[in-house]
Amino acid sequence: MKPWLAVVDRTAVLFLGIAAGVLIGLSFKDEAPAPLPGLPAPQGVEPGTLPPPPNGPAAPGQTPAETPTAPAAPQAAPEVAAVLGARTAAGQQLFETVRTDRPVRVGVFGDSFGDGVWSGLNRLLPAKDGYRVIKYSQQATGFTRYKSLNLESHAAAQLGQGPLDIAVISYGANDTQGVYTGNGRAAALLTPAWQAEIGARVERFVALLRAHGAQVYWVGLPRMRKTAFDSDIQRMNAFYTAKMAQLGVPFIDTRPFSSDASGAYAAYLPDPKDGHRVLIRADDGIHMSMNGYVWITRSLAQRIRALVDAARQVASGQPMAAPVAPAPAPVAIVPPAPPRPERPRPEPARVEPVRSEPVRPAPARAEPSRPEPSRTEPPRAERVREPSRTEPARTERPRDPARAEPARTPPSPTRRLPEPSFDLTPADLGQAPGNGSDR
Repeated sequence: MKPWLAVVDRTAVLFLGIAAGVLIGLSFKDEAPAPLPGLPAPQGVEPGTLPPPPNGPAAPGQTPAETPTAPAAPQAAPEVAAVLGARTAAGQQLFETVRTDRPVRVGVFGDSFGDGVWSGLNRLLPAKDGYRVIKYSQQATGFTRYKSLNLESHAAAQLGQGPLDIAVISYGANDTQGVYTGNGRAAALLTPAWQAEIGARVERFVALLRAHGAQVYWVGLPRMRKTAFDSDIQRMNAFYTAKMAQLGVPFIDTRPFSSDASGAYAAYLPDPKDGHRVLIRADDGIHMSMNGYVWITRSLAQRIRALVDAARQVASGQPMAAPVAPAPAPVAIVPPAPPRPERPRPEPARVEPVRSEPVRPAPARAEPSRPEPSRTEPPRAERVREPSRTEPARTERPRDPARAEPARTPPSPTRRLPEPSFDLTPADLGQAPGNGSDR
């Protein structure tokens, strides 16, 4: 089929669907809205059992189940009818918010995956459109980790006495484990005791949010890269799908917007703008990238906008048009990008094999003789004593001629002296002759 014929065909189908919806809405125009029924009983889930997990990649040797690339457009959101009838606390709260022209408060509760859901909704529901997306999520939390953090008491402290218009919940990535029940016994993952304990905690958590006037949504988890972990997550998704149906809470299935055409894990998906592949998953194979969080929350943002727009129209007295189902995520309707032609690579150069021949040593090259320079040493200079750095240089003073020592004459040849005589005379003693006494 030619591309322009496909576009015309899809456009005609879209307008026919809108026309049918308008006719159906006009047929019920004069009828009063029926009261909302009570909470429906769980269907297809017996105590201790789970519905079969959703279709995934086929086992080896089996034919994979057909999974449409584009998920079918959902029916009109049932929460819009609740707002039109104003028969719930959530409807009354939202009416009061839009009537007083206050920002619509959207609170996001969850773990680290809930942080990503908040970031996606914060982009899709900006403040300029009258929204205020509040982050109540906290990492490393879950309904099986009440010993670390009790989610019910923590949320009650976060909200206080203030109202809340929209509440979005996304837990489960940290709950693929057992839990201690009220009697102190351990219950393995998804056993009947586990379902009873976690189900009771979830019911109390939803009731707390509704007590603040919030319309509650639950965001499921996408496919996971590891097979064993993905199996636990998909079984948990099935459990929460049944539980939310029992509580009357819309469950947002994120798998059609984060999987490939076969429904398997995909790290890349085609960009709706140009068809090129875009990374939508984080490196850990659990979380989404920023683009991924925007893609999986786009359908939820459309439902919230439809709900708020309906409340604004009714609050302003304008006739409410028939609700139009939000369009599916654009990821599903974009065909995969055609493979890019590879550039021709140059052929590698042909290498000739090396012949094994004996290697002959090359003759030594005779270097020309160089005349050696004459080794004539320069005359040595007299060594001069440098003055010390610490002591001043000593200068020789001229000798005084008066104090000059007499020249030493060599001794004369030895001659024998006469022996002394011991006969003294008075003259030798310095006395006068004739004085024979001492005075």
